[in-house]
Amino acid sequence: MNIDEKLEKLKNILKSMGDVVVAFSGGVDSTFLLKVARGVLGDRVLGILATSPTYPSREYKEALKTASQIGVKIKVIQTKETENAKFRENPVNRCYLCKTELFTKVKDIAKKENFKNIVDGSNSDDLGDYRPGMKALEEKNIRSPLKEAGLSKNEIRQLSKMLNLPTWDKPALACLSSRFPYGEKIDLKKLRMIDEVENYLHDEGFKNVRARHYDETIRIELSQDEIDKFLDRKMRERVVKKIKEVGYIYVTLDLEGYRQGSMNEVLFRNK
Repeated sequence: MNIDEKLEKLKNILKSMGDVVVAFSGGVDSTFLLKVARGVLGDRVLGILATSPTYPSREYKEALKTASQIGVKIKVIQTKETENAKFRENPVNRCYLCKTELFTKVKDIAKKENFKNIVDGSNSDDLGDYRPGMKALEEKNIRSPLKEAGLSKNEIRQLSKMLNLPTWDKPALACLSSRFPYGEKIDLKKLRMIDEVENYLHDEGFKNVRARHYDETIRIELSQDEIDKFLDRKMRERVVKKIKEVGYIYVTLDLEGYRQGSMNEVLFRNK
């Protein structure tokens, strides 16, 4: 199927549902899904934006602004995965625990608002990475129309650009808990430190940023084309000074650059 046929398939999937609650983060995929759903189903679309200490703080206002431009009603909820002792232990199925918390609350809202269907923005590329959260979606009967239509991340970006969505070239969005190596305990202080570092790097003009937390060390991932900018002496000294003020002792730069799911590499290194 070409990209136009996949878009038509997506619209037909949504039309057959009749109504949808969209788990909306403000990222590329869920924004595109929200936009197409609005066009197909009109007012029978509701977006749920979940905030918590694991949600990057700089994303909140931007997500609400984007939803307002699309013209979809948004409900903001607070998830409490960080109050779950098992989640804080940061096991390899951490994402499953988080998604279970999220979609339990979303299902309650959908029932109260008289919506029959809940959807998320997973796409066909998500089949190629370690995604324990997919189990929670299956258990809660959450559908992923973008994946069902066979749409890849790149195709979603192309279509988003055609629809004039501001997110078409937005870097991939992931919760802050993904910045920790499995097994390192997650707490509110560490989450705030990571959030502060990433906000600072964005303010310095870096677009693709991941600040990976290792106890007293931070490992910074940037796009390959941004590494030279970081290595400028004045920039490097300024960034190191700020990050040490945040509370880290050691500041490192990953020379391999940003890549999605890099924390999962340890799971597959011996396979």
